[in-house]
Amino acid sequence: MPGACSGSALRASACGGSALGACAHGGSALRADALSRLFRRRSGHGRDASAVLLALLLGICTLPVAAQDLLIRNARVHTVDSAGTLDGTDVHVRAGRIVAVGKGLAAPGTQVVEAEGRALTPALFGGVTALGVEEVSLEPSTVDNVYTPAVGASPQTALPRPEFDVRPAFNPASMVIGVNRVEGIGFALVAPGAGGSIFAGIGAVARLDGRSEAFVDKSEILIIDLGSDAAAMSGSSRAAQYMLLEQSAREARPGNRALRDSDYQLLTAAGREVLAEYLGGGRIGFKVDRAADIRQVLAFARRTGSRAVIIGGSEAWKEAAALKASSTPVLLDALTNLPGSFDQLGATLENAARLHRAGVRFAFTQSGDATHNARKVRQGAGVAVAYGLPWEAALAALTHSPAEIFGLGGQLGRIAPGYQADLVLWSGDPLEVTSVATAMWIEGRPQSMRSRQAELRDRYRPK
Repeated sequence: MPGACSGSALRASACGGSALGACAHGGSALRADALSRLFRRRSGHGRDASAVLLALLLGICTLPVAAQDLLIRNARVHTVDSAGTLDGTDVHVRAGRIVAVGKGLAAPGTQVVEAEGRALTPALFGGVTALGVEEVSLEPSTVDNVYTPAVGASPQTALPRPEFDVRPAFNPASMVIGVNRVEGIGFALVAPGAGGSIFAGIGAVARLDGRSEAFVDKSEILIIDLGSDAAAMSGSSRAAQYMLLEQSAREARPGNRALRDSDYQLLTAAGREVLAEYLGGGRIGFKVDRAADIRQVLAFARRTGSRAVIIGGSEAWKEAAALKASSTPVLLDALTNLPGSFDQLGATLENAARLHRAGVRFAFTQSGDATHNARKVRQGAGVAVAYGLPWEAALAALTHSPAEIFGLGGQLGRIAPGYQADLVLWSGDPLEVTSVATAMWIEGRPQSMRSRQAELRDRYRPK
């Protein structure tokens, strides 16, 4: 590989030299269709051999490539740190981490990417998703993030299962991941969906670069569904939800042998063990919107010693003072405006701005097709800016704030020495929907900027 590449980031990404290098780096110097034609000329086997080679190339392009030492030069660097935004600034990456940020940096023998003044940000958080565990929403065989006992299942099978964990089913090669990654999404919460009880199960933060060991240690979270959306799973009553939640907590409490030995037990032995861990200081995400439910959740967290995270929180602004006092973060959909249910009567596009003014930590997610359109969080952030949220706070809610919420604040979400080199170079303002990601790195590894959508477009577009 040459020591430096000139021109734009797109040209620099193609400097892998070989055809396979260009493919793995997301470059366009040698496209798969050109290689296919070359193979046909040399092999004489025609269309079948071409199809085989194309399939091999597309498979290769999904694999993570080695971390690079690189120098991104002359960028508008949004550090999401105390340094703020730095124009005409260089970022030096070595062994997957940022080692220097400044002007006029020198790194002899290191690949150079000319940013030409464009915006450079940390990789974005995709919100609460089923990335890697849901491929086609309406095809049950591809949906692995829900535990729903079959009709007529045994009572033991139908028990609430807080021990249900989506991580073993994660597919790092899911095509849905690539569709979102090309728009700057570098990490996301992979979470269970609503199933057969208020306990959805366990999720965690995953890095979206195709690695098999994608989940980040100590980012786990137990998801509990409450409110009107979960009424069918709890006797059609919100009061029943809290009854089941309290009974489960009592069963899981250490030393409560009398309740565990009673004739009726709500949880399995494994479920009690798992729930006890989360009640003893673990992270629990409560899917609630209504202010009254947020108050109940905060009271439950105080009684049990758990760390609550509000997911949804359409009326969180009404409880901003209590959220701030308890250091409870919110994962909110900035596009929620008109109420979609009676739980969201207080929904407003100013939710994020009001929470920011109150000092509440929050991050963006989105509730409409959150997996296949995780990339829409960027649009939500832009809307929040239009309704009073400072631009810098919006970018932080896509980067460092979610990293902090999941215990990763010292690794992800900032462009500063020591942080992992999860970076995105943009064509324009990152919060404008007309801007696109032109290059991306995760731990210094260049990511392909093509997805299955692009491949299908190019295949069927009239020539």
